[in-house]
Amino acid sequence: MIRAAVGIGSNLGDPLATVRAALGELADLPESRLLARSSVYRSAPVGLKDQPDFINAIALIGTRLGAHALLDALFRIEARFGRRRDFRNAPRTLDLDLLLYGDRIAAGERLILPHPRMHLRAFVLAPLVEIDPGCVIPGHGPAAALLSACAGQRIERVHDPVAALAAT
Repeated sequence: MIRAAVGIGSNLGDPLATVRAALGELADLPESRLLARSSVYRSAPVGLKDQPDFINAIALIGTRLGAHALLDALFRIEARFGRRRDFRNAPRTLDLDLLLYGDRIAAGERLILPHPRMHLRAFVLAPLVEIDPGCVIPGHGPAAALLSACAGQRIERVHDPVAALAAT
C-alpha cells in the first residue's frame, strides 16, 4: 500500500459537517483505508480574501489505487458535494487535494506531486504535522520546519465534539 496525504477544505454551506462527511467518504475509498485524520482547523482564505474562512483537515490513507486513480476518486467525491470550479481560489463546498503520494515526485498536466503549494500553507502543514510529526515533503524538507516559516498565517484548531467522541 502507498501512503497518501489528502487535504480537505470547505467554506460554503456547513463546512464542518462537510469536512466530517468527506472524511467518511475517504474512509470508504476502494482499495484504501483511512490511517489517520487530523483535528479540524479554521484558516483565512488565500488568494481571494473576500470570502468566508475555510475549515480544513488532513487525512492519511493507505491505498492500492494509482495516483491518477486516487485523484479521479477525489474529484468524484468533490462532485458529489457540489464542487464547482468557476475560478481560481473561489469559495467551495469541498476541496480535496492529493498532497503526497508516498515519496513520489511528479509534474504532469493533471497531477503535480507533492502538491505545489503545500509547503507554503499553514492550513496544510499544521494538521499534517499533528498526525505525522516526522513527515518530509519531497523536494522541500521536514513539514515541521516548513510550518515555522508560516507563522504569520492565521490558523486555529476548532473544537469538534464529533471527532472528540470518536477518539474516546
